Amino acid sequence: MAGNGNGNGKAPVLVVVELVGGNDFINTLVPYTSADYYDARKIVSIPEDQVLPHDDKLGFHPDAGPLKEMFDDGKVAIIQGVGLPNSSRSHFRARDVSYTCESETLGTEGWLGRVIRDLDPKMENVLTGINFGRGLHRAMTVRGVPVTSVGDLDNYGLMTSISDRSQRDEALEIFKQLYAPAIGTGVVMDYLERTGTDVLAGADVLSRAPAMYSSDVEYGDNPIARALRDVARVHTAGLGTRIFYATHGGYDTHANELTGQSKLLNQMSAAITDFQQDLVDHGAADDVLMLVITEFGRRMKDNGSGTDHGAGGGYFLIGERVNGGLYAEYPPLDPKKWSQGEDLQHTVDFRGVYSTVLEQWMGLDATSIVDGTYEQIHPFN
Repeated sequence: MAGNGNGNGKAPVLVVVELVGGNDFINTLVPYTSADYYDARKIVSIPEDQVLPHDDKLGFHPDAGPLKEMFDDGKVAIIQGVGLPNSSRSHFRARDVSYTCESETLGTEGWLGRVIRDLDPKMENVLTGINFGRGLHRAMTVRGVPVTSVGDLDNYGLMTSISDRSQRDEALEIFKQLYAPAIGTGVVMDYLERTGTDVLAGADVLSRAPAMYSSDVEYGDNPIARALRDVARVHTAGLGTRIFYATHGGYDTHANELTGQSKLLNQMSAAITDFQQDLVDHGAADDVLMLVITEFGRRMKDNGSGTDHGAGGGYFLIGERVNGGLYAEYPPLDPKKWSQGEDLQHTVDFRGVYSTVLEQWMGLDATSIVDGTYEQIHPFN
């Protein structure tokens, strides 16, 4: 165990951002001088003269300019070719594997729920883990581990923003049906009962965060920007939260990808840049690491309008203590080396990335959390 990676004695904090739907990594970090790339992407490719070059092989999507600026400043580590053996092309299954680290069976515990349990074994702070979104996030699901779910800082808690009782009951029933096959109705109902108590217990504490926050940073008006602004508000309030989770949806780009992904990458890049600047302005950046994940990459060939579900993708690690650069290997572009004749190969197991974060940043033993030992990278100063 390498100890926590912030190097300043403060408790390390992890912010996980999930790009839901399967971000097209090859159009995010573009192999803009590769003939194989343009041969495969007849329609859905980024023209060479629009790419923001990193070197003579790879460059950033033109709408990911803020992310490239952070990368150039050494604050972004890009882990190339992230995936796992026999990757599923099902959103549900691929996301479930990424949440539980169980690739062979249906997992019952979320990896971040295990982290929260290790960080706060006596469950003394109901705000140790916060999910920005409605409902219980699968990655944070562990029996007996409380997680506060926040729609926004004015409507926090599980589905509290649904004012009508019948609508709330219907939503809870759908929620139960979704999770019960994987984790059992007992766990779901235990969670719902416990969460109701936890929301009340944490309500007074959370309500203080907005009043304690002021910033010159102007976040965008979109879901990921609002979520990261709320993360900043809670983190700078010093409420003891160690794990934050936020999602950015829409990355299932089967059609109209050139327009759709451009908008998403612009929103995501700007929001992360604003968030990081906000933390720096508050003197609260050194103890925060952001991990950006997605459930899989896209297929090598386009479908004429978008790209279909694939395998090897990419993750990002972002923060003041990150040693920025490219890590692992970019998936081979030669058609002879495509997985299943059409997918990008994965070159690093996603559980190795989790292990890197857990051991080198959080100072935890990763083996029991990711259910095994996996090769790590070394992205911290």
